[in-house]
Amino acid sequence: MSLKAASEGGDGASHELVARYLTYVRVQKRLAERTQTLYALDLQKLQALAQEAATPLVAVGPHHLRRWVAQMHSRGRSGRGIALILSGWRGFYAWLGREGLVASNPVVDVRPPKAPKPLPKALGVDEAVQLAAFEDEDSSPELEARDHCMTELLYGCGLRIGELVGLDALASAQARGWVDLQEGVAHVLGKGGKRRSVPVGGPALKALVAWLELRDAWAMAAPEPSPALFIARHGRRLSTRQLQLRLKKRSQRAGLATPVHPHVLRHSFASHVLQSSGDLRAVQELLGHAHISSTQVYTRLDFQHLARAYDAAHPRAHKK
Repeated sequence: MSLKAASEGGDGASHELVARYLTYVRVQKRLAERTQTLYALDLQKLQALAQEAATPLVAVGPHHLRRWVAQMHSRGRSGRGIALILSGWRGFYAWLGREGLVASNPVVDVRPPKAPKPLPKALGVDEAVQLAAFEDEDSSPELEARDHCMTELLYGCGLRIGELVGLDALASAQARGWVDLQEGVAHVLGKGGKRRSVPVGGPALKALVAWLELRDAWAMAAPEPSPALFIARHGRRLSTRQLQLRLKKRSQRAGLATPVHPHVLRHSFASHVLQSSGDLRAVQELLGHAHISSTQVYTRLDFQHLARAYDAAHPRAHKK
């Protein structure tokens, strides 16, 4: 089919082009059946919009697409959903270009609406304290001391999971991080190889001392002693996956409604410090964020906390 025939052939020509493209993705690209179905639905939508605009598919331009994107968004379609539709359309017009039926791909510079960034999940203060103070009487003394210490440091210092498992028991030139018990400071290696120092509170220091008193029993199990602060029973450095599973189990045993991921405790640390101090710059330094914009998300969490308090307490919060 020539470009002229495609542009003058009306709805029948559009159907023929779509059918040929779907045959191409089925036979040549061998896409999954589910993907083919989604492509077909997206192209049906494109045909309907082009027909409504009295425009052949090969004559659709970026201005048409931007208007249709705005329409879909105003009707409640999410930015992610629109992005998937545009991806399907982009592939269709790329194929039309290879067939010599369009001079350029009109979807290339069309972008979906930005999806709002989801708020980080944080525990309430009572939940965080409940988890940090929990003692698992069914665990061995070593396991309980280690897991309690890790929980206290995650919530008390706002460490990333990689920063926590990277801590060594003693300071050295080779250590990625360590805790200075005398000064009450954790020195960690963060993202981008940037070092920072974070204050360690009394409960976390107490938990750390308790763990260090028992750590050697496991450290001696390894053929070569590990410098790691947090080790498994075999004496080797604890992995991030092992930490995730231990914290998940601990949060469930502590009676929390949902399992807790290590990053939830980092978010909880940041949110609770900001609620108490209102000092965004200090929270940025404590978290090791390079840009203040990364920290500002916690102001939204703080506002949600204030809004809930207002709704619950103010006599004029709810209209009768």
